[in-house]
Amino acid sequence: MAFKSSGVNPKRFHRSQLKFYVFLIPFAIFMLLPIVFIFNHAFKPLDELYAFPPRFFVIKPTVENFENLFDLANTSGIPLSRYIFNSLLVTGAVVFLSVFISTLAGYVLSKKQFRGKNAIFEINNAALMFVPIAVMIPRYLTVSILGIEDTYFAHIFPLIAMPVGLFLIKQFIDQIPDTLIEAAVIDGASNFKIYWKIILPLIRPAVATAAILAFQLVWNDLETSTLFTTSENMRTLAFYMSTLAIETNVVVGQGMAAVAALIMFVPNLLLFIILQSKVMNTMSHSGLK
Repeated sequence: MAFKSSGVNPKRFHRSQLKFYVFLIPFAIFMLLPIVFIFNHAFKPLDELYAFPPRFFVIKPTVENFENLFDLANTSGIPLSRYIFNSLLVTGAVVFLSVFISTLAGYVLSKKQFRGKNAIFEINNAALMFVPIAVMIPRYLTVSILGIEDTYFAHIFPLIAMPVGLFLIKQFIDQIPDTLIEAAVIDGASNFKIYWKIILPLIRPAVATAAILAFQLVWNDLETSTLFTTSENMRTLAFYMSTLAIETNVVVGQGMAAVAALIMFVPNLLLFIILQSKVMNTMSHSGLK
């Protein structure tokens, strides 16, 4: 099929697109450099880790850093599997609960009419301005008052509320026609049935985005293990990985720290690659530019 004008977006490759590739390909390569470095850095032997000037690409790849990490885990008092279990349990619980609560709240704030609705949503938006360190003391006091220190609840409760997830989901639900919900009400559907059968299937991209954001927040979290737990067997994989370069030999620890960075990064990368199309769809519906 011939293209009449280069001004029309073709569905297949056309020479008019070359000007975009000239800009986008170098930009994409530049954005990939940190990812390439993380993978290369984990396989560098010690002499390349401390080479000067630093080397970007590994020349003689080795798995010695991985072996050192697992040997250290096997000789420590707490096995690596315990940290992995804690991370998986806490991450799974927070992702499920935060998405469930955000979708319920988003449905109510978007489609229900009640006094104070706008004020509640504005409070949620105001919470987006606070960085984690700004709410560290209130979180600690809350956990202390509830008496849940050194438990899984101390990992889960402080991270359930996710203002950005609620914002994205609410904005996405706003795009659902009210007539669709009104038809369901006429057919006798309850509020929860409307939420489960109509709202959730239509906002899957937003749910996927909120799940990714929640996963990244919890998987890489150090605050809860540092502040709210004292027993080593209650801490997460992220905390254990962050202490490798400190608790071990400084030289060998740098290699294990490079492996730890890779291990912590790969799940985030895979999750985003799998769900990135849904993330882009959510951003376009939420009004973010």
